[in-house]
Amino acid sequence: MIASTRFSVLDRSRTREGHDAPRALRDTVDLAREAEALGFHRFWVSEHHGVPGVAGSAPTVLAAAVAAATSTIRVGTGGVMLPNHRPLVVAEQFGVLASLFPGRIDMGLGRSVGFTDGVRRALGHGKEDAEDFPGRLAELLGWIDGTQQAHPRVHAHPAEGLHIPAYVLAIGEGASVAAAAGLPLVIGDLRGRDKVLRAIEVYRRDFRPSARAERPEVIVAGTVAVADTEEAARRLLVPEAWAMAYSRTHGDFPPLAPAERVEALTMTPKERSLYEQGLEGHVYGTEDQVAARLEQAIGETGADEVLVTTSTYDREALVDSLRRLARIARPPVRADERDPGLGPVSHAAGSPRAATGTDA
Repeated sequence: MIASTRFSVLDRSRTREGHDAPRALRDTVDLAREAEALGFHRFWVSEHHGVPGVAGSAPTVLAAAVAAATSTIRVGTGGVMLPNHRPLVVAEQFGVLASLFPGRIDMGLGRSVGFTDGVRRALGHGKEDAEDFPGRLAELLGWIDGTQQAHPRVHAHPAEGLHIPAYVLAIGEGASVAAAAGLPLVIGDLRGRDKVLRAIEVYRRDFRPSARAERPEVIVAGTVAVADTEEAARRLLVPEAWAMAYSRTHGDFPPLAPAERVEALTMTPKERSLYEQGLEGHVYGTEDQVAARLEQAIGETGADEVLVTTSTYDREALVDSLRRLARIARPPVRADERDPGLGPVSHAAGSPRAATGTDA
């Protein structure tokens, strides 16, 4: 199943101890170059406002920088939080991106609002704006398709008439929004497998074919860490697990700390419990272990694509993890599988990857 599944990368531009937010954004661009060189299908960036540990606050701006630094990989947002923006402005921004980088831009859209009341007030939007996500989504697509009627004689230039693939990011009920709109579904994460499976079932059951998608398409997002030993792969998860535990006990999301410093900390019982929970359920291990666990996850979800969202302090280890994952996704051709007249036989023949030639 792995050989017929696309693999992509989402980077949240997490800050790290000793490295400021501008460095985190440059790290994201550097990681995109690595992902492209390794043959991953797409590279997405995220939107967070007022979160100290995350530098990515302007996803379309960052996507432009990523697209400019790469040449073949698809680039997009995972995602733009539509309740925070006017649909016209979002359409215009993606129109500019799609015009500058034709055939490479993805428009991933979510329904989340600001993390705190203060952030929501600063953005000028409240939780009620998330309730109108289906309406805002329909308006946005109408601006691009040229079918919106709410604002006569107003057009979204240069977006109108362009082909800009749209994706709905969902947890739970958002799957129904994607199904009703006839759009691909991006859902996570792999840890909450039962909840994800229920949402995917609803999505496939209720999917309405549209001009943008004739059939359901599922992209499953989650943390994947690969190293030479299972313990080394687990240690890649430590910085993010501690950051999440700290945020839930102190109300502040810290920069990622080195794994060795986290492991030396004296934690309260609550911190320890949350930290241990943060290490559970992810896909990690050696290449053989991760291959087996991915086969199981893909088999259970029927995913068309896996969107890897791993965050860690050690960027070199992160790149090594992606390199190992690329080997899993594109296993070497054995000598007995070679056709003397045609050269190496592709493991991905007939898969989505075979059509692009560059996907991991």
